[in-house]
Amino acid sequence: MDLQLPDHLTDDHRRLIADLAERNDTEHGDGLLGLVLSGSAGRGVATDRSDLDVYVVLSDDAAQRRSATRSTTIDELPVTLTDLEQVPAFGSGGWWFRWSFAWAPTLLDRTDGRIPAALHRQATLTPDEVEAVLMEHSRLDGWLNYVYRALKSDRDGRRLECRLDAAESMPWLLDVIFALAGRVRPYHKYLPWELREHPLPDWPADVLLPLLQRTLDGDPAALRETFVRVEAGCAAHDAARGDQLTREIIDGWGDGLLLMRP
Repeated sequence: MDLQLPDHLTDDHRRLIADLAERNDTEHGDGLLGLVLSGSAGRGVATDRSDLDVYVVLSDDAAQRRSATRSTTIDELPVTLTDLEQVPAFGSGGWWFRWSFAWAPTLLDRTDGRIPAALHRQATLTPDEVEAVLMEHSRLDGWLNYVYRALKSDRDGRRLECRLDAAESMPWLLDVIFALAGRVRPYHKYLPWELREHPLPDWPADVLLPLLQRTLDGDPAALRETFVRVEAGCAAHDAARGDQLTREIIDGWGDGLLLMRP
């Protein structure tokens, strides 16, 4: 088999993948459609404690005879091409798994490009999905709510309450930031890596990561600086779409905006 292995893999990991590929080829033949390397090893950030997370892409028939197998060295995760090409909606049970396919190298592809295309689709958002994240699921309004609550607590001298709401705001913020960029937000473990290796246009790693740290500390200035950046990103989003949908959500906070703006 013509395996396409990333240069950063160790010799031990290369041997494990080659053995896995040969075993699955023997077992499934034409039913083996491809292999995808996820996890830390797939993204070049593995440590001595990291195992391999390999998706074994199978035909529907071949997948009926398979289940996931896990060990201290390798997790072998069968998935059908049919399932890989189905995209779970935000908030559904499968949503959380979508980022596991982001930036994951395809080691073997017998589908004439359908596997890499499916991986890209899993990790990106269509314009309709962006609107669903921001508005249907209220991630923008929810983030504004936590920012407002945190800033009110800071104003009233309730530092613990401020920090709790500031911390609670962060998942909502990350959904907003990555949705505006048309991407699924990464797992926290990979957030610094993604920001550095695959930068967001308006949120450089050296800007966003310190803002997140200061937000965790309950810094009201960080919340306000972040608001200014999100507001600008929403304005650009509305301009590109030719509507005012995010503007209407922000303006809906009325006098509360006086507290959120620097």
